[in-house]
Amino acid sequence: MRNSPDFSPLYRSFIGFDHLAGLIDKAARADKQSSYPPFNIELLSQDKYRVSMAVAGFSEQELDIETKQNNLIVTGTKPVIKDQAEKKFLHQGIAERNFERKFQLGDHVKVIGAFMEDGLLHIDLEREIPEALKPRKIAINGKSLLNAES
Repeated sequence: MRNSPDFSPLYRSFIGFDHLAGLIDKAARADKQSSYPPFNIELLSQDKYRVSMAVAGFSEQELDIETKQNNLIVTGTKPVIKDQAEKKFLHQGIAERNFERKFQLGDHVKVIGAFMEDGLLHIDLEREIPEALKPRKIAINGKSLLNAES
């Protein structure tokens, strides 16, 4: 049985990060995803990322990429072909099975493109922080604007 981590020290130092505990708890849950298909997550630059998935045997038409509520969902669906049922394999190492892979995206991370190359599906992501959320300097005026008489 796992003990839940104590996040109370974080609450003393970080304001507005209470959803962090929920994300960590979700990641630690026992209902883990399957390991198929294998993937890499690469940091290309400070705010650019690439997810690469090994999708050998899948065509572009059999793959679907969707973003929904800060989730990136990649689905691969192989059509059922009667001829495949008659095949007799001595060894079948290429899975070619249907899959759904989900990735939790951080705030302001969006998909900017996807392409296939050498049996790999590459999905490029970028974090774009809105101007309103970027750091700004606050001037010290010497008077309170809240108590100023009009």
